[in-house]
Amino acid sequence: MGIEIFNPSAISVGLNSNIKFNRFGNKVYFGQTAPQDSFQNTSYVRFFDEKEIRKMISQSPELRKILSENKMPVRLNMKELQELKNGHCQDTQNVAVNIAKNLPPALKSQFNMKDLKDGAILHDFGKVLIPTEILNKNGALTSEEHKIMDLHSELGYELLKNTGVNEQVLKLVRYHHDNYNNLGNTDKSFVPDINLQILNLADKYSALTEKRVYKEEFSPKKALTILYSEVKNGKIHPFLFNALVKSVREQETMANVTKC
Repeated sequence: MGIEIFNPSAISVGLNSNIKFNRFGNKVYFGQTAPQDSFQNTSYVRFFDEKEIRKMISQSPELRKILSENKMPVRLNMKELQELKNGHCQDTQNVAVNIAKNLPPALKSQFNMKDLKDGAILHDFGKVLIPTEILNKNGALTSEEHKIMDLHSELGYELLKNTGVNEQVLKLVRYHHDNYNNLGNTDKSFVPDINLQILNLADKYSALTEKRVYKEEFSPKKALTILYSEVKNGKIHPFLFNALVKSVREQETMANVTKC
């Protein structure tokens, strides 16, 4: 049996369901028909869609219970969610990847890059259900508002847990505000691994260096100074902090080279 060589002239071109690739008879869809591209089916980008999120809510009685107990209406903040995905979450992912790349060799085998990147993009997913008047408040939050804001990690976990997201990524979403001393983590069965510690640090650094409605952006130097106090207090592992410092210096060097 001979091997058939790809022949561009044998491709049928069109936008209907009869599109076929070469002579093997496999249909190839480009998003114009009901079946979507495979990358769309597997990418977490598909979760940032109002219809998908409402489906998640309908499938989670635990989520609806949390909202009811806290007197929170089911009101989706899609604009804010998209801004988070393209802004803070993307920046957190970039910072997390750079921290991971600058870890000591002995630690580089301990983290999972795919889980880390997915967890970073999804870590604030639950904020889609946080009222905009709290998310965008230009001032300090009250204790009650803090309580609502702090629910976003649990809400994100409940939204995503029936979607096929793997358990490790779900745990990153659920516990991304917990540091490696496990403070605030009520689930004692979960050990905050290096993925969580990297995400926790990347999230903090990103938040410090970006402009928010209630604060100006901090310089990298000021952000690192603030985070170093948490290293001294045992809230951030020194190896991870050193990796962050190295990555920040690399970015500054690259920026200076670009200017020349």
